[in-house]
Amino acid sequence: MAHLPLNHFPINHRFRRIHRTLAGLAGVYVLVFGIVGVTRSGGTGLLGRGHTYALGLRTNMAFSILSIVVGVLVILATLYGRNLAHFVHFFGGLVFLLAGLVMLAVLRTSADFLNFTVATCVVSFVIGLVMLTAGLYGRVAPRHVAEQEEEYRHGGVSMPLARHQ
Repeated sequence: MAHLPLNHFPINHRFRRIHRTLAGLAGVYVLVFGIVGVTRSGGTGLLGRGHTYALGLRTNMAFSILSIVVGVLVILATLYGRNLAHFVHFFGGLVFLLAGLVMLAVLRTSADFLNFTVATCVVSFVIGLVMLTAGLYGRVAPRHVAEQEEEYRHGGVSMPLARHQ
């Protein structure tokens, strides 16, 4: 049975530092949004549906606390780097895109428990795309593994049985 590689992400992409920096800045934005949101939504209910705004986006206490947790996670993964940043950025980007889509679908219903607006959904999409791009191009490995992967991708020799993940 032939060995089929399951991961086609580029290794050691030359722009990975730029992408990681942008994902880190997105994490800083999410953290600052959460902090401002907590200060502005103090005294309201956890899942309040009022007109509390932080950095131009509507929020509530639950969304603000969630933003602080996610912002810290993204920043820590970005600072640590390596493949941890690759996974956090990739799956975090997917989560931001999915959250924006789900919250767009339930906008103006009782299921809008995070107090989203269309603008909040758009910002979620943008942050998701930035993080997903960083995840797609953030994979790192030793130079010889990157060279083997590149040779394989361009029709050269077959991949070795023991791939570096």
